[in-house]
Amino acid sequence: MSELKFKTLEELSYEQALQELEELVNTLETGENDLQTTLLYFERGQSLASYCISQLDNAELKVEQVLKGEDDSA
Repeated sequence: MSELKFKTLEELSYEQALQELEELVNTLETGENDLQTTLLYFERGQSLASYCISQLDNAELKVEQVLKGEDDSA
């Protein structure tokens, strides 16, 4: 995680975003970064967490729609 350039969220799958978030958390937990880098990683982590939650919400909505469709056709 030495590179400070990140892919845009739209370029990431859920799994990639989650992996990056886990890596950022591990990096932040070491406490070995300067304040500016720590803040940058924290902000990126917040964005990744929001993105992952949004992806999960969308997946849940799709599952509910499929299940509702099955109930309507039964």
